[in-house]
Amino acid sequence: MREGGATEGLPSYADVARAAERIRGAAHRTPVLTSRTADTRTGGRLFFKAENLQRAGAFKFRGAYNAIAALPEAARRRGVIAYSSGNHAQAIALAARLLDVPATIVMPLDAPAMKVAATRGYGAEIVTYDRYSQDREALGRAIAAERSLSLIPPYDHPDVIAGQGTLALELIEETGPLDILVACLGGGGQLAGCALAAAELMPEARIYGVEPEAGNDGQRSFRDGRIVRIPVPQTIADGAQTTHLGDHTFPIIARHVTDVLTVSDAQLVETMRFFAERMKLVVEPTGCLAAAAVLTGHVDVRDKRVGVVISGGNVDLASFARLIAG
Repeated sequence: MREGGATEGLPSYADVARAAERIRGAAHRTPVLTSRTADTRTGGRLFFKAENLQRAGAFKFRGAYNAIAALPEAARRRGVIAYSSGNHAQAIALAARLLDVPATIVMPLDAPAMKVAATRGYGAEIVTYDRYSQDREALGRAIAAERSLSLIPPYDHPDVIAGQGTLALELIEETGPLDILVACLGGGGQLAGCALAAAELMPEARIYGVEPEAGNDGQRSFRDGRIVRIPVPQTIADGAQTTHLGDHTFPIIARHVTDVLTVSDAQLVETMRFFAERMKLVVEPTGCLAAAAVLTGHVDVRDKRVGVVISGGNVDLASFARLIAG
């Protein structure tokens, strides 16, 4: 495993453990699923952590709830703001409703309609922007300063990272030690959090992150040893249309992750079809990243016990049907 990055100000495994206590009873303890077909195809023993069955339809609820619940009471009364293309938006909106905290969400104009509707349905105020011409981070910071709101970004936040790490903690508690853990990668919150849990509980395991071919900023950053920024990638994995890793996520990934891999949009569609046909699961394209790398042989899992994160299931049904129909 690679070395790199300072630890000052970064979350630790202790933060993941605290997050698990904080979200207990609020987040679902999602099932770990297996598939004989997947095992036969890959030669490994695969354990799928089904975060598509999490509250708000994705793993993001863990980090969102943890971050809001950790705020001082005065900050919670003023409210929170986040920016997101969908899953973090829904997660913050739902967590804020459960904790009785006002929420404002900055969402791109082309965000999936179902994700916008769900976010609004949870009671959040939505502010839209053009992802190709406007900087969502700058917009979020400006609104936060103007309204005295607490900004909770989708991945580059210690409490968000720690919350996401609870999914790996649960997975390992259920399966026991694994040889390999494969997680999805956008901005790095999930991968960084999972890496913290895995490095503590099964330090000999190999850890892989998987992102879209069109958005390989994480892979380039990992291999160059510095954060690489790219234009907004064109991919069906809308949850991974990030342009760079974060100042908190990158050092953790650099220290604990074995490698960062990429898969094509076609491989994501193939994996969506596999989940629907073989495991009767609706999984969004971004949610298929880790599984696509395993099922298409990007990771050699022969004779290994492998944890695979299914990160979300929030996909418009018309788009889902069109994609899997080929």
